[in-house]
Amino acid sequence: MDTARHADFYQTMLLEDVLRFWLDHSLDREHGGYLTCLDRAGRVYDTDKFLWLQGRQVWTLAKMYRCVRPEATWLEAARIGAEFLRDHGRDEAGRFYFSLDRAGRPLTRPCIFSDCFCAMGLAEYAAAAGADWARELAMQTYRNIQAWMGSKPDPQSRYIGGARPMESMVYDMINVNLSLELAATIDDPAFRRSGLTSAERILRLFVDRGEGLVFEHVRPDGSHPDTFAGRLITPGHALECLWFLIEGGAAWERPDVVAAAVEAMPNVLQFGWDGEHGGLFYFMDARGKPPEQLEWDQKLWWVHGEAMVAVLLAYKHTRRAEFARWFERLHDYAWGHFHDGEHGEWFGYLNRAGDVLLDLKGGKWKGCFHVPRSIWLCWKILEELDPV
Repeated sequence: MDTARHADFYQTMLLEDVLRFWLDHSLDREHGGYLTCLDRAGRVYDTDKFLWLQGRQVWTLAKMYRCVRPEATWLEAARIGAEFLRDHGRDEAGRFYFSLDRAGRPLTRPCIFSDCFCAMGLAEYAAAAGADWARELAMQTYRNIQAWMGSKPDPQSRYIGGARPMESMVYDMINVNLSLELAATIDDPAFRRSGLTSAERILRLFVDRGEGLVFEHVRPDGSHPDTFAGRLITPGHALECLWFLIEGGAAWERPDVVAAAVEAMPNVLQFGWDGEHGGLFYFMDARGKPPEQLEWDQKLWWVHGEAMVAVLLAYKHTRRAEFARWFERLHDYAWGHFHDGEHGEWFGYLNRAGDVLLDLKGGKWKGCFHVPRSIWLCWKILEELDPV
């Protein structure tokens, strides 16, 4: 693997392609925040604002300012989003709504994922701008999240209470990442305690060492009901979660967590890879039964970006050649199918054969986060590696 060549490529694509697309097209200088529903060329096709994407974009821009270079335009763009969150984002209880209209009027009820990404974005903005108000708001939100985590409702809430008790990985997964991010800028031992609790739960309940798979939902004892939810494997989530565990284990001096995450990765990659057309499937059934999700065989942008980060981190910690080979395979697929050489950034949705299904660059689910984050992290990790 030519690490230096790859590092140069990822640096160029981040700074001259992906970030430029979002800075050119998404800033709402009239009402604040960001317009994320962008077509292929960056034209706005819907003006609603989704708070988890607002928080993610604040995080991305502030992180680039703090960790790449102190570009004043990046900090100003982060400020537009952070102040929009402060002024419009929360209900009376301090919870962040899921969506607002363009002017900042609430459309839908609060959402735990909005809380998580807004806390991340505000903490990063506080560190970049020296904004005490943003740090305080991030901490208030973090405390709300931890209270919710302690008494969260049944994740399969469409069921009658108690009829089918299930645990969902996504909440502990996001808590590991949230705790890592806030610990990078705010000194509080609560982040390590909470993050490690979630990391240990993930390894105990959701990472099935016998099957070599990472399950989305399990019974409270870690067993797998023979249902759609109980058999669900999401390769992208699994790989993203595993790299969170690698980072958390390294930061919190838990080599056993790092080793367990690395050990799980090859089987997840092999299980999720489409041997006929290439790329990673979106959803899969652990027993090979028909998945509930009709879009199961689509190839999505975030899945492949997070997978590249995962295998590079695994390679960094082990130097095992199989992870270098997986990176090359994922790199070739992602840049050969998702990248838009004409207008920049990545397409989000491909069919199984790798053809573009929707040529949008942003919407309700895709914003300025997974692509720039994964490209930045790949660049950063590649620069740390010796040439091979």
